[in-house]
Amino acid sequence: MAESIKVLIPEAEVAKRIEELGRQISEDYAGKQIHMICVLKGGVFFMCELAKRISVPVSLDFMSVGSYGDGTASSGVVKIAKDLDEALEGKDVLVVEDIIDSGRTLYYLLDILAKRQPNSMRLCTLLDKPDRRVRDVKVDYVGFEIPDEFVVGYGLDYAQKYRNLPYIGVVEGVE
Repeated sequence: MAESIKVLIPEAEVAKRIEELGRQISEDYAGKQIHMICVLKGGVFFMCELAKRISVPVSLDFMSVGSYGDGTASSGVVKIAKDLDEALEGKDVLVVEDIIDSGRTLYYLLDILAKRQPNSMRLCTLLDKPDRRVRDVKVDYVGFEIPDEFVVGYGLDYAQKYRNLPYIGVVEGVE
C-alpha cells in the first residue's frame, strides 16, 4: 500500500508559530549574537525560516548527527556524519532541530557540544513528541507539541521524500 499524507499543521500555522519563536528568541538574546547550529538535514528548513525572523545578529553552522535509517523508528545508533566548522567556546549557542522524539540523538549531541565550552546553549525544535521521550532533554523553545504519529514536511522526511512540503503532515499507510 502506498503512503498518503494528511495535513496535521497547515502552512500558515507553521509560519505564524515560527514568527512567534523568532520574536521570543530575539527578546531572550537582546544585546547578544546567536550562533545557530542546525542539525541536518531536517532542521535546515526550520532554521532558515527562524533565522530570518530573529532580530539580533546570527551566525550559522551545520552538523549532521543521525540515528535513523530509512525507517520510522530510531535505531539507537548515533553517529556524527558532519561536524561543526567553527569552535563554540564563548558563544551563545542555539541548537535548532526539526523534531525531538526519543531524545537519544539530542542527548548525545548536547553532551558533545557542552564539552566545547559555549557561553550558553539552548535548544529550539519545531516539533516535540514528549510521549516518545526516552532521554531527558531540556527544550527551551518548542514550535508544536505533537502526538506520536510519523510526520513529514518542513524538512522532515520519510525515506528522503516529502521534506519540501510546506506544512506538517502525517504519513498514513506506513508501519
